[in-house]
Amino acid sequence: MAKIHMILQGKGGVGKSFISSTLAQHKFAKGGNPLCIDTDPVNATFYGFKKLNVKQINVMNNDEIDPRKFDDLIELIAKADNDVIIDNGASTFVPMSHYLISNQIPALLLDMGHELVVHTVITGSQALLDTLNGFVHLIKQFPKEALFVVWLNPYWGEISMNGKQFEEMKAYMDNKARVSAIIRIPHYKPETFGKDLSEILQSKFTFDEALKNGALPVMVRQRLTIIRKQLFTNIENVAAVLT
Repeated sequence: MAKIHMILQGKGGVGKSFISSTLAQHKFAKGGNPLCIDTDPVNATFYGFKKLNVKQINVMNNDEIDPRKFDDLIELIAKADNDVIIDNGASTFVPMSHYLISNQIPALLLDMGHELVVHTVITGSQALLDTLNGFVHLIKQFPKEALFVVWLNPYWGEISMNGKQFEEMKAYMDNKARVSAIIRIPHYKPETFGKDLSEILQSKFTFDEALKNGALPVMVRQRLTIIRKQLFTNIENVAAVLT
């Protein structure tokens, strides 16, 4: 059974493409050959990672899903022998979610022998409420056939509200039965680890590309090695859901 990993969150700039690329890199590192797809018609960041062989498929026609283009996406998924990773932009969040649900895609994928895993992001500071609302919206809308993985990204600030961490918040407590896994992205100091990670993401480099780049300072490559190990370990801790 192939897993169809779909990254969905209505808030932009919260790390969806970072999660897509990291998940893909982990699968490649483990000997997999995932089919990577970017459906973001505005900011196709995932598509920029050339080493990941990402296909770009724009399923939108203005503000609505183009049924024929979406059919092409499903045909591509149906023929996949390996896992699929699909990065969706904030601009496609509402129409994509509605189309997936109204066309009963989770059940269709299950009939094909695939399983849909919805990845969503929670981040801190001013984006906390927006990402929590996006998480709740997805949980309420998607049927039980879909698995959910929550990524906690502290890049914009601590993920807490009134002294409560994510697992203590009402949004999670009311829906925890639907959450199969939680993956924590470590908090990185902006002036060192954070800066190094930000620069390779902006350059659309994979970790392997960056680590093989002799032009990068030794300590930059050392910090990137540490980041990769931390992220891959956190993914492997929930491997039963992702593989």
